[in-house]
Amino acid sequence: MTSQILSQRYSLILLAVVFIAVWFGNLDYRKLTRPDEGRYAEIAREMVATGDWVTPRLNGIKYFEKPPLQYWATAAAYRVFGEHEWTARWWPAVTGLGTILLVFLAGRRLFGPAAGWCSALVLASCVAHVGLGHMNTLDMGLTFFMTGTLLAFLLAQQAGASAAERRNWSLAAWACAALAVLSKGLIGIVLPGAMLAAYVLLQRDFSLLRGLQWRGGLSLFLIIAAPWFVLVQHANPEFARFFFVHEHFERFLTEGHLRVQPWWYFFPMLAAGMLPWLTLLPQALIRGWRIHPSPAAFHPARFLLIWAVVVFAFFSASGSKLPSYILPVFPALALLTGLVLAEIGTRQLLWHTIPMLAAGIAIVAFVPHASSMASRYVPASLIDAYVPWILAAGLVLAIGGACAFLLFRRNDRAAAVLGMACGGLVATQLAITGHDSLAPSYSGYHIAQDIQQHLTKTSHFYSVRTYDQTLPFYIKRTVTLVAFQGELAYGLEQEPQLSLPDIESFERAWRSEPGALAVVEPHTYAELEGRRLPMRIVARDLRRIVVRNPGAAP
Repeated sequence: MTSQILSQRYSLILLAVVFIAVWFGNLDYRKLTRPDEGRYAEIAREMVATGDWVTPRLNGIKYFEKPPLQYWATAAAYRVFGEHEWTARWWPAVTGLGTILLVFLAGRRLFGPAAGWCSALVLASCVAHVGLGHMNTLDMGLTFFMTGTLLAFLLAQQAGASAAERRNWSLAAWACAALAVLSKGLIGIVLPGAMLAAYVLLQRDFSLLRGLQWRGGLSLFLIIAAPWFVLVQHANPEFARFFFVHEHFERFLTEGHLRVQPWWYFFPMLAAGMLPWLTLLPQALIRGWRIHPSPAAFHPARFLLIWAVVVFAFFSASGSKLPSYILPVFPALALLTGLVLAEIGTRQLLWHTIPMLAAGIAIVAFVPHASSMASRYVPASLIDAYVPWILAAGLVLAIGGACAFLLFRRNDRAAAVLGMACGGLVATQLAITGHDSLAPSYSGYHIAQDIQQHLTKTSHFYSVRTYDQTLPFYIKRTVTLVAFQGELAYGLEQEPQLSLPDIESFERAWRSEPGALAVVEPHTYAELEGRRLPMRIVARDLRRIVVRNPGAAP
């Protein structure tokens, strides 16, 4: 018996080591892509370069759209390990892994060991969580702390929990909510509050509100979240109006951020993000709503369902939509799906492997037609380089589905679920890793390498009518924007001297700066050529041209 326990323990340790290697192994393989990865990598780089960890700046310009927690984490990694692709992505990867661990631990305590393992495997392999866990965006950090907030609240409501446990879990929920606010703003407290309110109203269980440790919890929340807001407001009196009004209320209520999508936009995102577990989702949602045997008791599964619905409905109603916004729904759905996996019969589960197998076959069948996706900026040559990765991902999905089908038929339930999870994780990682084949179109890395010999400490660099978010990170300096504002418009209102407003201003500056560099799009280059500006092309890619004023030697 002892040897069997040791064997199982060693198997789990080996499985954990392999999973961690697969999870973190490709962080440094891909070049940063625009816009999000370049933006958040560069803000942290500028924090390190300037030593100002209070006022976030993008391209040297005040940038108040988001709070600083991820910037701080990334900047700290730069200070310790250097400025690399993997240090730019380490925070989403670590918080993504942390969210899986939270789901495992909470699922185990709430629903039992089998449900805990199944829930963790679902989250560790669904497309949305794996994909966004390897991209430098703010959504995974928000998801981690929001998940911590809600799962700590659930654990505080467990039957049999002592008064001390209820108090400590409630305080942990407040602390996580504060860190969620520092990750992406007021949404970190508004959404958990909306979920709790919805549950209390539906269940008519107002006693839950009395156990939230309001005095100690709010004090802890303010101790963690408030200092940065006080410091940044003191340094920048214009901060509060922009951050709280423009970036929260106007973002939700208006279409001014130019991210307008139809109301049903997130439904296909949800479906794709839940693969390869999508067909279990209807049962998981029904299971979440099912009446608890004791109506008076707290119903954690129903709370998880409300969690998913509130997040999904909130962002569907918003005037600004991006695919990553609904990431916080997936931990709740993973727990509900894990509960179904642990409860339903093996023979019933067998048929849920068929869509995974079919998806893999469909991807393989699409590969010969992939070149039809080519465009002016993503030529067929780049797509052809990506095809082997997509083919491998499709084959892994198909093989994973087939193996799981056979294992379910043999009643080897644990191995079958693990096979599906491994197939989903590895297939998504292959697709993500192979995306580097498209980097010449989506990243400034290659053109930055081409111009290194022309960069000196004193050479001025202009970005005319365009701004590539990844270029400053790779050239390790900011650029002067010309006739361009974009998302930096508010910061430039405060510091207009940091840019040039029009082409005429640029022309005057350019003619007086031999050795200066400028990045332009082809149509702008043609216009500048018509003005007879002294220019020599030193690099170009699919989207941009870099020119140098040839009046001085490099």
